[in-house]
Amino acid sequence: MNHLLTHTPVYVWMILALVVARGLVALRERETTLKKLCIIPAIMLPVALLDIARKFGLEGLALGAWVLAVTASMWAVWSLGGRQIAAGGAPGTVRVGGSVMPLVLMLLIFMVKYATTVMLVTAPTLLHSAAVTSAACALMGGANGWFFGRLLRDVLDARAAGGGIAQADIIAA
Repeated sequence: MNHLLTHTPVYVWMILALVVARGLVALRERETTLKKLCIIPAIMLPVALLDIARKFGLEGLALGAWVLAVTASMWAVWSLGGRQIAAGGAPGTVRVGGSVMPLVLMLLIFMVKYATTVMLVTAPTLLHSAAVTSAACALMGGANGWFFGRLLRDVLDARAAGGGIAQADIIAA
């Protein structure tokens, strides 16, 4: 295990630190814009899809597991998730409740990418396993779906809250 950790490039640990720092910001209630709420979903989507494409390909089981997980997670968060957003104090801003989920899900994507990279180096045949492919792709898809389901829910809740949030602010988000 020590060998694995010491041979991990430094930039990987820097990415982990960035993920943790961004996740810690999401823990507390804050005022922001809808455009800024789009950043994490917009970053996590290509991070996951590019990794899936590189390791498993974007077809068959890999794509199916990802799409199914995105769809289920997005629907669950959008339809069952509670309101966590309200009009902000300044025009064009919203107040967002703190949540541990962004931190957990960004760490999940990081860990799945890390684990599958380790597998690629140490046991590449494992990446051809249907169980590994479907689990890795479904985990990343579930996280992506949560981010987009939450974003959709927040945009709809922001529209309902009004409070100085212009239609252009919502569309631009």
